[in-house]
Amino acid sequence: MNRFEGKTAVVTGGGTNGIGRATAARLVDEGAYVFITGRREHELNEAVAAIGRNVTAVQGDITNQADLDRLYEAVAARGQGLDVLFANAGIATFATIDDLTTTDLERVFGINVTGTVLTVQKAIPLLNKGASIIINASTSADRGAPSMGAYAASKAALRSFARTWANELKDRGIRVNAISPGPTDTSGVTELVGAENADGYNQTIGSSLPIGRIAGPEEMAAVVAFLASSDSSFMLGANVVVDGGVNHI
Repeated sequence: MNRFEGKTAVVTGGGTNGIGRATAARLVDEGAYVFITGRREHELNEAVAAIGRNVTAVQGDITNQADLDRLYEAVAARGQGLDVLFANAGIATFATIDDLTTTDLERVFGINVTGTVLTVQKAIPLLNKGASIIINASTSADRGAPSMGAYAASKAALRSFARTWANELKDRGIRVNAISPGPTDTSGVTELVGAENADGYNQTIGSSLPIGRIAGPEEMAAVVAFLASSDSSFMLGANVVVDGGVNHI
């Protein structure tokens, strides 16, 4: 299947072993040329080696406008515009209302919200007609899980922006949709809970889901690829919940 033959894509947060990297690999497998970005050079180099072809890494922080400018300059230099943007980069933190600090709020909202706004805003001049933007939201936005307040609120903000951007960009032939992943086995989760706790955490969370396990990042990548492709051509402003049934059963 070559749904993205001749297409150009950008995936933020594409270096670490998670949904971004899995999505970049999926898009390349289906014919796209993909630009990935992230803050960590070592992980970006590993991602490029793992994907193996048709991928360029541009190191940068999505909260840094100069870094985003370098990313999109590299895309522009390829001369084919931009067809797919997966705004995936984000962070999480554990803190209850008793412990939440302004530093926590500024960091989470700065990356997840402001960084995503800048990512989309600076991509717009490059987007081809028929382009697709996918925003990585989260099921956390609707669940009220203890200690996840800042993260959940930031993802709720992104879900709101996705609806608004879908309306604002539709007349330019650009579709905007969101994906809300449930628990997924990523390096971000491992970093959040600690490597020594990750297996137990994932098993505990997975056993609480109707499907009986957490997701692999490639399962989320398959849904992102669907939203990026013409197979989802009648979807606009949607939020696709991929959660192992926890919000539905």
